[in-house]
Amino acid sequence: MQLRYAFRLDPGPGQRVALARALGCARVVYNDAVAARERARREGAAFPSAGALSKILITEAKQSAGRQWLSEVSAVILQQALRDVERAYTNFFSSLKGSRPGARVGAPRFKSKRDARQAIRFTANARWKITEAGRLLLPKIGEVKVRWSRPLPSVPSSVTVIRDAAGRYFASFVIETDPGADHARMPEADDLPSVGIDLGLTHFAVLSDGRVIDSPRFLRRAEKKLKKAQRELSRKQKRSKNREKARLKVARAHAQVADARREFHHQLSTRLIRENQAVAVEDLAVKGLARTRLGKSVHDAGWAQFLAMLEYKAQRYARVFVKVGRFEPTSQMCSVCGVKDGPKPLHVLEWTCPHCGTRHNRDHNAAKNVQQAAGLAVTACRAQVRLELVPAQREEAGSHGIHTGVRAAQRHSTR
Repeated sequence: MQLRYAFRLDPGPGQRVALARALGCARVVYNDAVAARERARREGAAFPSAGALSKILITEAKQSAGRQWLSEVSAVILQQALRDVERAYTNFFSSLKGSRPGARVGAPRFKSKRDARQAIRFTANARWKITEAGRLLLPKIGEVKVRWSRPLPSVPSSVTVIRDAAGRYFASFVIETDPGADHARMPEADDLPSVGIDLGLTHFAVLSDGRVIDSPRFLRRAEKKLKKAQRELSRKQKRSKNREKARLKVARAHAQVADARREFHHQLSTRLIRENQAVAVEDLAVKGLARTRLGKSVHDAGWAQFLAMLEYKAQRYARVFVKVGRFEPTSQMCSVCGVKDGPKPLHVLEWTCPHCGTRHNRDHNAAKNVQQAAGLAVTACRAQVRLELVPAQREEAGSHGIHTGVRAAQRHSTR
């Protein structure tokens, strides 16, 4: 399984200039390739091949007066920029045909030097390496200091240098993990229980075993600081140095919120995967919920990021991960007797089952219903399951669409 390990970089002043130059050169080659493809589309001509674009936009461009500065950076990152264009168009056309899963992908657009996130990629051909002193040696940039927070489990195959909106630099290493070593880090799954998770806004999550995970509300707690920084930014003159300083202040405040939320999700998801052999969650329509009046709180919770972490960690550590359909009546069904009591308004936090008389907490009951799906998935060898039994249609009760009673009468009449 391939994973990315990201670490903060501390480049010196000269290295920052070199990194900015490399990002700019990669952006120019990317935009030139998009322009060439768009020009061919307007003229009705065949799209130029990757080899032709490499020859024109890199090899020949370095010898021209207007693009000589392309030779000041590694040729590998320029080639990777062309590959990024090819991949972007491939994803776009696959999305149009419907052969690409996931959300619809738009056509490649031109990149700007003001984009919030910029990146360059170094493959093995670039001859980058990690020195004995623990620094990252990049061609035509030098040895960059790395803030190592954990050891790399194996030799990385490539590294991507990223600059975010706050002006911070990160190195993202692509690592091939060892399944045997991953499984050894976790307890044996057969001895562990399963857990159902009901995500919410009042509490971040309620677990089927009764535990309640409070919502940290990182964005809400930082709102006062963010509003002050945003107000200062709005008063600065556009394209001035003071405005750029104010913009960085806003970006850093948002980055602190995002970092804290990501760390919370990592710690909680790792703990749940370690403690359980199966984890079940509801397949929430996060995009739809984000467009409601609760959108700010939904974004603050970061459900999509948390669920993505749970899914890839379950795959990595050989755990069962189950998504219960969003239309399953987890809040309407009694987790004790299975009777469906009907929909309930959001303000109803507790209810009593009319069949067995059990008093339920709404969220805890939903989590226990979700947990049943996790247990069923383990029994069904990780297959997707439904919480309710689906009754057969009348015409399906007998063979060939004839009800059993009718068929019995037919057999009796022929005797």
